[in-house]
Amino acid sequence: MQLAAALVVLLAVSANGLRVKRQDAEATEDEAVQAICLGKGPGEWFRLNAGSASCNVVVQCTSAGLQQIKCPHGLAFDLNKQACDWKDTVSDCDQTQRPKLVLPRINTDEPLCATQDELACGDSTCIARSLFCDGKPDCADSSDENICDAESDPNRAPPCDPAQCQLPSCFCSETGNQIPGGLAPEQVPQMIMITFNGAINNNNIDLFDDLFSPSRLNPNGCPMKGTFFVSHKYTNYTAVQDLHNRGHEIGVFSITQNDTANYWTNASTEEWAREMAGQRYIIEQFAGIADNSVVGMRTPYLRVGGNNQFSMMDDQTFLYDSTITAPLGDLPIWPYTLLNKMPHPCHGNAQKCPTRAFPVWEMVMNELDRREDPRIDDNLPGCAQVDSCSNILNGEQFYNFLNHNFDRHYLTNRAPLSLNFHSAWLKKGDFLDYLLRWIEDIQISVTDVYFVTMTQVIEWMQEPLDVQQTKTFASWLTKCDESTGFECTKPGGSNCALHTDGVAGTFNMQTCKRCPPNFPWLNDPSGKGYF
Repeated sequence: MQLAAALVVLLAVSANGLRVKRQDAEATEDEAVQAICLGKGPGEWFRLNAGSASCNVVVQCTSAGLQQIKCPHGLAFDLNKQACDWKDTVSDCDQTQRPKLVLPRINTDEPLCATQDELACGDSTCIARSLFCDGKPDCADSSDENICDAESDPNRAPPCDPAQCQLPSCFCSETGNQIPGGLAPEQVPQMIMITFNGAINNNNIDLFDDLFSPSRLNPNGCPMKGTFFVSHKYTNYTAVQDLHNRGHEIGVFSITQNDTANYWTNASTEEWAREMAGQRYIIEQFAGIADNSVVGMRTPYLRVGGNNQFSMMDDQTFLYDSTITAPLGDLPIWPYTLLNKMPHPCHGNAQKCPTRAFPVWEMVMNELDRREDPRIDDNLPGCAQVDSCSNILNGEQFYNFLNHNFDRHYLTNRAPLSLNFHSAWLKKGDFLDYLLRWIEDIQISVTDVYFVTMTQVIEWMQEPLDVQQTKTFASWLTKCDESTGFECTKPGGSNCALHTDGVAGTFNMQTCKRCPPNFPWLNDPSGKGYF
């Protein structure tokens, strides 16, 4: 909830929250306000009284006195986020102001540490530079983790230097809009990535069969492909194996999909590994994927996990992430490697983007323009997931939305267009019918558009080819004959009714492999009782 949505009034108050009486000669209102505002940062919201009864009321020091806001009914003010939020997510009602963070002593007139490989904590103790912003407090006052944004992290990734960052292992540009290989836009095939997040099961298998019909062909004669970021609960791994055998890409969407506030933001490297590397293991074991093709991931709720997430990805040899969102701008952003500073702001409320350099590709999610007619409509915030574009109410609106977002990419720098869905949304109303109509119209009217997987986009970027050369691009011709799937070694597959420690209930898991003793989970992805 944005602060602008709250009611704003001006109050003059004393240190104990009571209006100063004019006849009181011991203090003036100005002196009382000065006393309250002593030590408060510019623009900082704080409480005059702690406790749940006043948790929705905060004030701010201004030149006109104290400015107060009151969160709407059902909300409380989160001092750490500096915003109104749902009451059950706010844990600092017993505090009057945001805790003051101790800052390290990095920029001093005289060096405090013996070597350049060390930096000083807030208490002047010197520790290794590499320990700053590594996700774990190493200073006694935790100051090494208190200035860790992309501009302040002493170990931050360097700015883009095209002379040093070169394909196939590195790609960057200062603005993020540059086309790989120096190609002109009209030479570039327009790549479209259709992705889905969540479980694959009987609720959506028919949708995927309709959408990815073998009759819908790319200009190279191969059927269109998609990317599926698969979560664990309720997934039919026989269906996952079938999609993989037909040439679609399988990625990771975590084991638990934990919905606890800040779980993903603050998860340790080890927790990230249990969630993501654990889910990759489950997919490979129970969907029979043995070609090391599960190389991408997306995080639940699009919560970026900062350096811990990407350190895990480096350790576990993930190729790419597709979680970071780029704000809606004049030009869409091309995917980039994280060996250099991100070419756009870290976008989203309370997001924690990586600051260090990592050998990982970011398949950035360009926000989609949800205006019905961008030529005349007022500016609106963009949306990264199609189903989060709340103003799309019917199929015709959806069709127009697809057309003008396609034009935004195709008529400019032809950055890959990512259409990200949850299958349940696409099954509502006539949305699927209009998506199929749009795809067919594109494939008939435009001859240089390819519906491909995220890994295929990276493969093309590593070896940029013009439109004509792309038709024979070897990496895009694999599994081109659209296999009919595979023969399950167990007729009908195995329907495993399983339990696991720490999670109540029985889970049915479909697989063509042998049923494990337990339901695979965080500390037991094999289902055999060990990590």
